[in-house]
Amino acid sequence: MPGDSITAVKQLFTRLVYSLGRETATRELKWMKKALIASHSPTLAAMLQRRLSGEPLQYILGTTPFGPLDLLTRPPTLIPRPETEDWTLRLADMLTPTPVRPLTVLDLCTGTGCIPLLLCHLWPPGSTRAYGVDISQHAIRLATDNAARCNIPSFQPPPYSQNVFIPVLGDLRDPDVFKRLLPPFDIITANPPYIPKREYDKLPVSVKNYEDPAALLGDPPDSEEQDGLTFYRLISKILRQKGMLRDGSIVALEVGRAQADAVEGILQQSAGLRNTQVWKDPWNVKRVVLARA
Repeated sequence: MPGDSITAVKQLFTRLVYSLGRETATRELKWMKKALIASHSPTLAAMLQRRLSGEPLQYILGTTPFGPLDLLTRPPTLIPRPETEDWTLRLADMLTPTPVRPLTVLDLCTGTGCIPLLLCHLWPPGSTRAYGVDISQHAIRLATDNAARCNIPSFQPPPYSQNVFIPVLGDLRDPDVFKRLLPPFDIITANPPYIPKREYDKLPVSVKNYEDPAALLGDPPDSEEQDGLTFYRLISKILRQKGMLRDGSIVALEVGRAQADAVEGILQQSAGLRNTQVWKDPWNVKRVVLARA
């Protein structure tokens, strides 16, 4: 640990044990040591100090696992969560695209690009053309970097011998964004902002002080509704647009705790998608509303 004071590291680690418990602190210290060479932190002590300040471990390490991928993570872009990984793997197992019968994927609020990149990685080469839309320039830069890290090209002329992921800077409220992406789509996924303000105010410092509020808060401050569902209403309007979905298309939307029934109702009533179901995550929380066109 060049440049580190052994005494300082021991003291900081003791504080981390007090904060997180010995097992978790020991595991995190091991990961920090492994990531030290690639980290922006000059010393292990600096990494420990950042962690004690509340910074998420994934930002300190600079990467996070997502299925078999190892994705880059940078503030303020939302850190991929295990529950998102779980349903993306399940969706990948449910479908079998081929180069002869390829699928077009649209991921809304793409963030790191984790959902479409994992699908592109798992499905056969030449079977998938994915787009990821986000309003954040930070997110689009990170998604682009992650595509390069995963060796998934962002452009390829037909015929497609590889899967392609194209990050797109755009506002979901702008209908012209989707016209440029050549619908219809076979799959539309989204992990949109869905946390109501009353719940956001109670989040831990490690979330509120580091991750983009725009990627978490489900309603604009001036919205009449403050139930965390504003983006689902917007997405339903997008799905309702003529030519967005093929017959048999699949829509998969991640939802917050206790939101699944309301989002299912929005999809049925506003988007006209009557064939819906709800998936639970490994923690028995209703986590995804799935719909078929």
